[in-house]
Amino acid sequence: MMQHTIITIGRQFGSGGHEIGNRLAERLDIPLYDHNLIHMAAQELRISNEDATKVDETVLGRFLSAYAAGSLEYRLFVTSDESGKPLTDRVFERQSAIIRKLAESGPGIFVGRCADYILGDYSNCINTFIYAYRDDRVRRIMKLYRLDEKQALDRIKKTDRERKVYYETRTGREWGGIDANSMMFNASLLGIDGVVDALEAIYRKWDSRNI
Repeated sequence: MMQHTIITIGRQFGSGGHEIGNRLAERLDIPLYDHNLIHMAAQELRISNEDATKVDETVLGRFLSAYAAGSLEYRLFVTSDESGKPLTDRVFERQSAIIRKLAESGPGIFVGRCADYILGDYSNCINTFIYAYRDDRVRRIMKLYRLDEKQALDRIKKTDRERKVYYETRTGREWGGIDANSMMFNASLLGIDGVVDALEAIYRKWDSRNI
């Protein structure tokens, strides 16, 4: 039975969720798992990182566009191996197995990848969702990616839509909904440091129960 504490972070694009995960991992001195999960899955499936990345969190949004265009990317999504499963399902299943294995081995922070759902049987999970006001998200994305306001807003809408479809299709839950999250944080009100401070305190309090 898992005794250590796990944090999962869902996030709106541009809310600072990934930065919060990074800072929190440094403070707590525990691993952060995000994009590296897809690379681990690629290695175990013996496929390229590029192909695995194409079926990461934005898979279904891209899938629908590729389907309409009849593109090579669509064929990649539906191509199955000897098991009869398409690459999308194989990567998700392998990534899920890796998440469970890592969670069983020690504490950590998992960003995205439906980790809250995958680890739903574990009682020592703090499932969080980070959101922020639209104007703050737009300013953040403009600065990070050197985009103008319209480009930043379009990217936010597209990425949020893709994450929502991916999450809800895989889990049957509402993306960002209260039923799937122990707590939700408005990074516009608390600030990045404020959210990190709150999560650090919650983690240490929660973790002390297992000592």
